[in-house]
Formats: sequence, C-alpha cells, structure tokens
Amino acid sequence: MTRRPRRRDPLEAAIEVALLPGRFIASRAGWDFVSSLEGVAGQLAKLVPADPERAVSLYETFLAGCYEKAEELDDSGGNFGTFVASLYCGWIEARQAAGADADATARWLLERMENDSYGFAHTLEREAVNAMHKDGLAAFERQVRARLEMKDAAAQASDSAHRRDPAYLRRRWGEVLRAVYVRRRDVRAYVALCEQSDLSAQDCLAVATMLKGKHKLDEALAWVNRGLAVDRKHSHGSMARYDLAKLKRELLTKLGRAGDALEEAWTEFREHPSTLSYKELMRFVPKAERAAWHAQAMDTAERADLGALIELWLETREIERLVKRLRTATDAEIEELSHYQTEPVARRLGRSHPAVAARVYRALGMRILNAKKSKYYDAALSHFENARRCYERAGLHREWAALVADVRGAHHRKAGFMIDFERLAAGRAPSEAPSFLERARSRWGARPGS
Repeated sequence: MTRRPRRRDPLEAAIEVALLPGRFIASRAGWDFVSSLEGVAGQLAKLVPADPERAVSLYETFLAGCYEKAEELDDSGGNFGTFVASLYCGWIEARQAAGADADATARWLLERMENDSYGFAHTLEREAVNAMHKDGLAAFERQVRARLEMKDAAAQASDSAHRRDPAYLRRRWGEVLRAVYVRRRDVRAYVALCEQSDLSAQDCLAVATMLKGKHKLDEALAWVNRGLAVDRKHSHGSMARYDLAKLKRELLTKLGRAGDALEEAWTEFREHPSTLSYKELMRFVPKAERAAWHAQAMDTAERADLGALIELWLETREIERLVKRLRTATDAEIEELSHYQTEPVARRLGRSHPAVAARVYRALGMRILNAKKSKYYDAALSHFENARRCYERAGLHREWAALVADVRGAHHRKAGFMIDFERLAAGRAPSEAPSFLERARSRWGARPGS
C-alpha cells in the first residue's frame, strides 16, 4: 500500500521560501532579508489565538530553519539574531495559548539556551521573560534554580565548552534569574541574589528602576548613586553609566530638586560634550535661559575632540564654529574620523565653504586608499571628484594639483584605481574607457618628479 505524502502546511512553504535556502545573504542585504522573514512571522503571530497548536509547530520549524540558515549569512549587524529571539518569544506565547505544560516549555527553552552554537539565545532571557505569563515565569524560575543547585561536577559536564571555568554556569543562570526578578519587580529577591556575587553598575540600575516603578524615589536615588560609585571604580566605565546618570536627573526632578538635576546635566556635558549630552542638558534648562545656556555650552565644547564636535555642531547649526575648527585641524586628524562623521559635514559645507569641504572630501578619499580597502575605491574616486569640484569652486587649483601629486606619489602601485584617478586628474569623466596607452602608462607608474 502506497503512503500518501504528508500534506504540507502552506505557511511552512512560506517559511522555506523566505529563508532562501542555499543562497548566501551578505551583510548589506541582511535588512531586506530579515524584513521578509518578519512578514512570515507576522502571519504566525496572527495564527496563535485561533490555532495555537499549529502555531507552535510552525514556530519550531521556523527556528530550526533559522539555525540551518546561520551558515549562509553575514549577520554582523545583528538583525537576524534579534529576529530569532523574537521567534522564541512567539513560540512561548503560542505554547501558553495552547495550554502546554509550563515546566516542559521552560526545560526546552533552557536547553536551547545551553546549546546555542550561534549565540542567538545568549541573552534571550531578557526578551523571553516578557513573553511569559505568571505560571510560565514561575516554571522558568524553578528550572533555572534546579540548574543552579546542580553539583559543580554535573554542571561542568553539561557544558563542555566551559569545563575550565566551573563558575560560568552559576554566573549565567544568575543572570537569567536577574531577568526573572526584574520582570516581577522583585527587589528583595534581586538584591539577595546580588549579595551572592559582585554588585555591578547594571545591577544598581535594575534595582533603582524597579524602585522608581514602586514610587520609592529616595531609595531609587540611593541605588543610582551606589551604581555610579561602582562605575567609577572601573577605568573604562560601564554600559550602565549613561542610563544611571539619566535616571538620577529624572529622580532629582521628581523629588523637587530641579536645580540639582540641571547641575548634574551640566557636569555630564562638560565631561562628555556630545549631541546626546547637549539634548539632555537642555531638557532641564528653563525656557527663558536657553539662549544663554546654549552659548555657554558651545563655548565649553570647544575643548572637545573633533569627532564629538562634528555631530554636535551640525545638530545645533553652529556651522561657523565647525568651519573654524576644521580649518585648524590637520589632514591626518580629519582622516582619522569615521566617514559617518565626515560625509555629512562635506555635503553641508560644499556650497557655503567649499575650501573646507574640499579638505574633508580629500580626507575621505585618502582614508580609503591608506587603509587599502579596494572594494571601496569607487567611493574614494567619488570623494576625490567632489574634492576637485570644491577646490575649483574656491579657486584653489594649486591645492588640487598638490592632492593629485600626493595620490600619485603614495598610491601609484594601485593600478586599477590609478586608471580612473588619472582620468579624473585630467578632467575627464571616470566612466570614459581608457585607451591602451593610458592603461599602459598607469601600470608603468607616474614619471619621477611628477
């Protein structure tokens, strides 16, 4: 008797199509790829209230497919990993809607977190606890505690990747419990857990945030100050420092200490001038005093490094200050800056201050060549073309000639690039095909002294 083939769920077919099996997804295509996956995941989410059992099965299929796809994509931006975490949360919600055993759900989830070759579930607890109902959260805590109570030898054997660090699992499951207590706003349990290990600035932030939610503002402020003190013990600070400082100002304002909040914001800006710290400062400045505080802030920011000032002065339209600073900066100083910082400046100054814009475009092009990033040589040519236009607009023909000489002298061995650059230097469009002799001369190299 011939078996009938299993009838395939149409959404399962949609999952497979969206995952593009066998096709490598480059980093630049990652956004569009994940967007198409999110479209299918949206259909699964709509299925949960009506047919949760089917949704559970499809979520598991989708998760399996994502792990299979992991070798076929570049997720340097992290979008795919974030998407996989959202699938786990959808799976939890579908299991709950289907009335599945909460302990079984927790066990399966923790097993995936323990055996996660690609790191998709590395911090999954932060999102997962928000998807859990009360019973699910209780079961999750029980399963985590069971792992914490395992003997060191058994814990070691369960995770061969960390056999040289027996304390790893205790730290890891402690982090998961912290997420559970934050979800419950259980300050007492969170603090008790922290007392078993070193208190971090992030811990203080979590406790302060929970206390703020309970309207215990004075206690919350004490924990914020404690967190800032912990942060200062580390030379590089922590990820929590900015959030702690921001929360402190919010608490001071709620406690009727707006003047202290303003002073805190001013101290933060003086120490770290940036667009973020400027906006935070102006939140606490009385409306009638904003012009005076703005001027004072801009004068103070003059001492900051150029990278921090570019975004700040563009955002606040302090163009003349920015132009003055760029005129005194060395070429090397501008070249050190990221293109994310300098490209907006060059575009903004192209017509109003072409001489300064030309120097920025020059730096953008030289930065690519000096780094030998051949796949970006087209971008370097575009920057040099913009530099030439700005130099010509400013009447600085000698400066353009000097740039051409610098490129020839330092980069004449980059034959493919130099073909197009020589056409640009001759005033021709880079798209014009070079003649045989032009190609030969470029490969031969520039003449001595040229």
